[in-house]
Amino acid sequence: MDEISPVDSGRPLLKVRDLSKSFGGVRAVIAATFDLHKGELLGIIGPNGSGKTTMVNLLTGFVKPDSGVIEYEGRNITGWMPYRIARLGIARTFQMIRPFAELAAFKNLVIPLYSPRVKSLSGGKYGDRDAVAKDLLEEVGFERESSVTYKAAGSLPHGYLKRLELAKCLALRADLIILDELFSGLSIAELAGIVPIIEKLMVEGKTIIMIEHRLRELFRIADRVLVLNYGMIIADGKPAAVMEQDEVRQAYLGSE
Repeated sequence: MDEISPVDSGRPLLKVRDLSKSFGGVRAVIAATFDLHKGELLGIIGPNGSGKTTMVNLLTGFVKPDSGVIEYEGRNITGWMPYRIARLGIARTFQMIRPFAELAAFKNLVIPLYSPRVKSLSGGKYGDRDAVAKDLLEEVGFERESSVTYKAAGSLPHGYLKRLELAKCLALRADLIILDELFSGLSIAELAGIVPIIEKLMVEGKTIIMIEHRLRELFRIADRVLVLNYGMIIADGKPAAVMEQDEVRQAYLGSE
């Protein structure tokens, strides 16, 4: 089992150098280089097809890079399988939500609560997993003891499914949470409920990467944004400053 080492605050939590991936003749990510520090919320934005989800898949082991290096807490994790990366404390959500449809919503969280990472961090003492799962759902906005908690996950409305995805990351007790278009498809009222949850996670010291098209909401909470276009990072900085750059404006012309 991989040991979990403490973070040295003097170095980046995540370090990416010259990361590249092609699919046939399509260069999806090209020599991406950036750092992410503990407690930071980094937005990754760009037009459709710019390489955002491929970047997430590379960072979380679902796709292997052609070249480049990914380091987490000083450890080279390039090409690791997803389960090993999750065990280190990196968890993600998915654009296409696929819950265990027949299981009750809270039972979807009992599964990650059995993970080796949770076992390691809890000293093998899980406690009442059903109770922990219900607490986590309440933390992401499920009403305590409401019928929604006990409904089959496959029957839940879209907004609740998005919250369930986030709760899975919390169940794994991840230190780095990667949210792939968490805001997509949410109403204004649903967004108003979920943004404070993200802000609370930041106060608690979580490090977050958000891939988003909902820029207004993202810019409210992001410390920094990377802009991708045709697989390349074309800007990296504070949201307002980044959107002032001509190359970024051209990339978004007609889409934002």
